[in-house]
Amino acid sequence: MKSILTFAMVGCFVATMAYAAMSKDEVKRLQQGAQIVTELRDTPDKGIPEELWKRAECVVVIPSVKKAALIVGGEYGSGVMSCRSKTAWSNPVFMQLAKGSVGLQIGANETDLVLLVMNRRGLDKLLEDKVSLGGDASLAAGPVGRSASAATDAQLHAEILSYSRSSGLFAGIDLSGGVLRPDKDADARAYGPGVAARDVVFGNRGLSKPAAARPFLDALSRGAHPAAAN
Repeated sequence: MKSILTFAMVGCFVATMAYAAMSKDEVKRLQQGAQIVTELRDTPDKGIPEELWKRAECVVVIPSVKKAALIVGGEYGSGVMSCRSKTAWSNPVFMQLAKGSVGLQIGANETDLVLLVMNRRGLDKLLEDKVSLGGDASLAAGPVGRSASAATDAQLHAEILSYSRSSGLFAGIDLSGGVLRPDKDADARAYGPGVAARDVVFGNRGLSKPAAARPFLDALSRGAHPAAAN
């Protein structure tokens, strides 16, 4: 019994250390990601079709991207990604998005971005050092509304579907030319040094689930049972 209690205390200590190591920014990313997913799933007529939520291998949420962050000086938006496993959504991977001045003109309002990774090929590319959207991975602005039946051929075959929300309005968006990559510094603070995005997604190395990640993962799990990856 003493050994069991000691093991449990060590487990709690490790989980607490993982949470404590994250910065306020990373905790905020997870909180905002949970809020965005919950709001979009509560408005299926104006949001992402439920069918696409259920089919997606991974979901990337990049909250509160500002115009200057994507257009001036190579700044970037920061967010989180979780992927399906056989029984649950994976621990979140912290992500960064960089985008040049050509193409994405979103005005002065803050904009939330959501990317759905629709197949294993797209997932494998995202787990590399970086992926060029529309180049390394095929990309399309996602269909909006309750049903995905009106999706175009390009949308049906894209590895990644992209969406934006600004001033309450939700729409597909073309992020071609953007570069998406794991935020290695944030992942190291959450899970420890030397932990790769692939380790986080596939549950390698017995990583603890950060307590701050639970609302985000609960929002993804709501109403849809994760399916085995292709």
